[in-house]
Amino acid sequence: MIQVILGAGGDIGRLLARELKQYSPKIRLVARNPHQVNGDDELFPADLRNATLVNQSLEGASVAYLTAGLKYDLRVWRKDWPIIMQNVIDACLHHKVKLVFFDNVYAYSKNAIPHMTEESPMDPPSQKGRVRYQLLQMIDQAIRNKGLQALIARSADFYGPGSKNGILNTLVLDPLLKNKKPSWQADINKIHAFTYTPDAARATAMLGNTDTAYNQVWHLPTSNERWTGADFIQKASTLIGKQPAYTLLSPFMLKLAGLFNRTIKELVEMQYQNNQDYFFDSSKFCKEFSFVPTRYEDGIRQVLGR
Repeated sequence: MIQVILGAGGDIGRLLARELKQYSPKIRLVARNPHQVNGDDELFPADLRNATLVNQSLEGASVAYLTAGLKYDLRVWRKDWPIIMQNVIDACLHHKVKLVFFDNVYAYSKNAIPHMTEESPMDPPSQKGRVRYQLLQMIDQAIRNKGLQALIARSADFYGPGSKNGILNTLVLDPLLKNKKPSWQADINKIHAFTYTPDAARATAMLGNTDTAYNQVWHLPTSNERWTGADFIQKASTLIGKQPAYTLLSPFMLKLAGLFNRTIKELVEMQYQNNQDYFFDSSKFCKEFSFVPTRYEDGIRQVLGR
């Protein structure tokens, strides 16, 4: 049976395509402009907002992985995410395909951020978080009322080799590789967890191919080391032979820069994740699958080529 990645061009989609070859000889990559990963992937160009194309893309499939990432703009999220999710749910139900949704932590309560588990309360404090919560409710209702088989594969902020959207890459690792000063948001002395993208992709493939994993929420494997922003900058700088130095992006600075940059403006409401400890507990997955997450120093070495 074919396994399908919806939104195959992102940081996770490309890695996931490689991992899925262990489970299925046929991988279908769906994106606006899909590109080969394994050399023999089936490429299916589609806009996920088009219900007909999404339905056609799941013909003959057994599992669909929704890993799409939309432009970081609340206006786009509000308009497009519900349409995409409804199209995917309808197509999965029509073809009797299992759904794996690659999710983030935005729907959790503000008070859950210092120690997030799969049982943490849902009460999103941000507008983008409320959009994500709406998507989760759509999946839950389809499970309860229509018999959809689905699971949530949830990641913390992520980082990894070649990651274009990983916040640790963007703020710290990529600038160091370019001989520039790293940055950090809000409070450099708060703990912040990061999921390593190769671990996330491997684990997502494992979940999608484990029947008993469905109709559950899973935190993807993430190091249980409690590193602060200062720890990440210190270690990465040392590995590359530089003295630790950084620019702190305070809420005031973000608001000011947001007047001229829409993406930065969108970060302002998310600072509750950076001005307190942010710890992502993945012990449920690690115990169930005997998985040891990549340690931060090892992951950083891979990104920096050290």
